[in-house]
Amino acid sequence: MKPIDSVLKILVHQDGTELRLASDRAPQMFKGDTELPLTIPAMSTTSIQALLDDLWTAHAATLRQRGELSLTYSHTELGRFVVTLARPDEATLDVRFLRDAHGRAADEPARGESAERSHVAASDIEMSRALPAELAAVVTRAVALGASDIHLSPQRGPIVRINGALQAFDGAPGFDAAGLLGGPERLSQLQAGGSVDRGCDVPGVGRVRVNIYASDEGICAAVRLLRREAPPLADLHLPPQIEPLVDLPHGLVVACGPTGCRKSTTLAALVQHALRARPQVLVTLEDPIEYVIRPPREPGLVRQREVRTHVRDFATGLRDALREDPDMILIGEMRDAETISLALTAAETGHLVFASLHSRTAPSAVERIIGTYPPERQRQIRVQLADALRAVIAQRLVPTADGAQRVPAVELLRITHGVANLIREGRTAQIVNALQAGGNDGMLLLERSLADLVRTNRIRRETALATANDAVTLGEYLRPGAGERL
Repeated sequence: MKPIDSVLKILVHQDGTELRLASDRAPQMFKGDTELPLTIPAMSTTSIQALLDDLWTAHAATLRQRGELSLTYSHTELGRFVVTLARPDEATLDVRFLRDAHGRAADEPARGESAERSHVAASDIEMSRALPAELAAVVTRAVALGASDIHLSPQRGPIVRINGALQAFDGAPGFDAAGLLGGPERLSQLQAGGSVDRGCDVPGVGRVRVNIYASDEGICAAVRLLRREAPPLADLHLPPQIEPLVDLPHGLVVACGPTGCRKSTTLAALVQHALRARPQVLVTLEDPIEYVIRPPREPGLVRQREVRTHVRDFATGLRDALREDPDMILIGEMRDAETISLALTAAETGHLVFASLHSRTAPSAVERIIGTYPPERQRQIRVQLADALRAVIAQRLVPTADGAQRVPAVELLRITHGVANLIREGRTAQIVNALQAGGNDGMLLLERSLADLVRTNRIRRETALATANDAVTLGEYLRPGAGERL
């Protein structure tokens, strides 16, 4: 037995998922985000190297050249681990052992997990078993770099997106995503011209959402990196006008914006915040499940359902949800007229419904919903939407002034009596005027949000101008003294 195996045996015995070793620090073990007890004193760099034994000696030269290295380590009894070695400098060494999902049977829940949690994670466990170790290593490395997405192709190495910019992984081979499909029926779906969406946990790292598709380079994949659990609302740096939405008794709240603007993250944080405020029953319909949402207060309940895994489609799942006594419903995406109609019905019958929609602005989201229907039904939908809609959040991510990260610029439309009349009468072009004048009603125009970010030096003026819907309006907000007058 290698020296490191004695420590890994403790990790496996406690059903942990991650072991961390760092120079001059005590080793740490984790199960997901929870730290486990481990009474081992701080270890020097030399002690860690001795503990790793041939894992260190075999790769020391490569690590010295690259600074960071990912590999796999297998043990017949303990299972397989994804290992990340990093040398921040010549004197220090950081090591992470991530337990591969093969270390536990697919139908065996972790000790202390409830049957309900096992049901929610059933598709995750299936996907985790299909996630190759080399891809888990790529994901681990990408997360460490702060990436948001990974692009995989069999003909080139992984490409990651960090703060909106693409970056190649030097020396990493191409990756055939066919192994991520998870079954012959999904391969048939791909061969018929479709794509496949999967979601999974990467032990010790977080969750990923994978879209697998065919291209001229073969079977490729786009991987979105997520936290395992919904982040606290305060961590998203959203305007303060957003938080009161969780106190709405019923109605429809829509989050919109371009792809990758964290609509799903905002909605997940909102429902998690609402669950923290008071016990409720939440039913989600997602494709796939992105964040694991747990009720922070008893006797609250969360039922997360994945389209094509737990339910046939969004419309079927939403129809079922209306009979499942929910207080809140989260819809991953409103894609068709039937789903929108059912969402409106749920909002009208006393439920608080959160849903995402692909649209760039709040007024265009209203038009997008109405335009889903044939002309002969649009009058009816306008009336129904005017009565059921409570708010539209339109957000975009913009790079910070130092380029180190991205922050949200937000437009918030609250449905007042006047805005409801505009929707009912088909005068949605005038909603922008209502946004500009609705500050006292909790509304926020995108240009006002951008101007606030510029004045606090979070983003550059030219970034705001490139993002704004109306450069003239933005200029008015940026005039000296405008912040006090408007």
